[in-house]
Amino acid sequence: MNRIGHWIDGKVVEGTSGRSGVVFDPATGAQQAAVDLASVEEVDHAVAVAKAAFPEWRATNLSRRAEVMFHMRELVDANRKEIASLLSKEHGKVLGDALGEVARGLENIEFACGIPNLMKGGYSEQASNGIDVYSIKQPLGVCVGITPFNFPAMVPMWMFANALACGNTFVLKPSEKDPSVSMFVGELLKQAGLPDGTYNIVNGDKVAVDRLLTHPDVQAISFVGSTPIARYIYETGTKNGKRVQALGGAKNHMLVLADADLDMAADAAVSAAYGSAGERCMAISVVLASDAIADDLVAKIKDRLPAIVVGPASEDGSEMGPLITGEHRDKVKGYVDGAAGEGATVVVNGTSPSDLPADGFFLKPSLIDNAKPGMRCYDEEIFGPVLSVTRVKGYDDGLALINSNQFGNGTAIFTRDGGAARQFEFDVQVGMVGINVPVPVPVSYYSFGGWKASLFGDTHIYGPEGINFYTRTKVVTSRWPDPRTSRVDLGFPQNR
Repeated sequence: MNRIGHWIDGKVVEGTSGRSGVVFDPATGAQQAAVDLASVEEVDHAVAVAKAAFPEWRATNLSRRAEVMFHMRELVDANRKEIASLLSKEHGKVLGDALGEVARGLENIEFACGIPNLMKGGYSEQASNGIDVYSIKQPLGVCVGITPFNFPAMVPMWMFANALACGNTFVLKPSEKDPSVSMFVGELLKQAGLPDGTYNIVNGDKVAVDRLLTHPDVQAISFVGSTPIARYIYETGTKNGKRVQALGGAKNHMLVLADADLDMAADAAVSAAYGSAGERCMAISVVLASDAIADDLVAKIKDRLPAIVVGPASEDGSEMGPLITGEHRDKVKGYVDGAAGEGATVVVNGTSPSDLPADGFFLKPSLIDNAKPGMRCYDEEIFGPVLSVTRVKGYDDGLALINSNQFGNGTAIFTRDGGAARQFEFDVQVGMVGINVPVPVPVSYYSFGGWKASLFGDTHIYGPEGINFYTRTKVVTSRWPDPRTSRVDLGFPQNR
């Protein structure tokens, strides 16, 4: 049985806690590895190593830090197939989807390559007679990333690239369900020239998370996951004096107006709902269909589902793989099984796929019509291959449903009307908006994040806001006076 340890001080370290977790092969349901779960003492050791490495890395010049990021960019690009294969094997997503994940993560490393420009402050000459004022950005110290199972390559890259480029050291606590990608990335960072101890990994569960949240030497924590855990991370971390950004769950709506291209809208809804088996925080899980076109749109979506090839990532032609665990598969199945009893219409039930391997964690796409607020299939984040359709009178009705939802992660509108699209962009209370784009994940030089219960904290992740999160600003007021002008003045400083 393959054993996965920790990555501390530039090398693999076997766990000493005596506890381990199971890493499954989602395509077969069999255990493929055991991952060590860190104790409090092991977390303390990783943080101590990161703290010891901070002074030297912080003092490293910007050109050298950029050079490391450039080397890392080349290594990730050269190894993208191996990274994608590793995450497919442990997560279950098909290879094409995994390669897309690596590509989007790589964008964030490319962004961090520009750190000499990104770390520039401001300078005001002669703010007062003989006085200049300028600002500088400085790193925080030991920063922590706690990442989810659904993007084991991309989300850590969202965090560590900016954190390290800014001069911080980093401790990653990846999901214990698929940790191997992070371990491989640690090896690549070492090859890129990152000093030992600057990037560390502690695999673990709540024991490790709670210690990181309360450790006195941890300065900042970045988290992506479900809303209840995000709220806990934020409240616990901030209570212990940490800077925290905690991205939570989502219930992303796609509003389809009567004038939309219905074939385009159906293609987009299917792609966004069932990609990666629906295990994406930016998946479209609810289509708000205008009454005038709802029947046609539901029919078009239904017609596309039989063509989706569901199977192991290792099989040629597979478009949608299994879910991450049997427990999660059964939870998703429960939403579909209970939908009819709540008054919804189950148009396609993909929860009992007889033509797929019985041992894997597979579901086929499910489609639910007439979903309404108050039903579990509408209210809760399912995180699986289930698309619900809610019928609305038009723009105002659809907008009201989106804005009244507790989540505000992503949304989309499909229409040919530029005025309606612009008004939607203005009105909607959601952090990321797509106009005829179903999964509006921002490019790396913008920032990712939702509103309402989809984000706890003041800054979004990666991009310019990521640089702000991993630095603090110092303002310097400087004078090199002529000694002849010096005098005692007890008044409050003023511009003269």
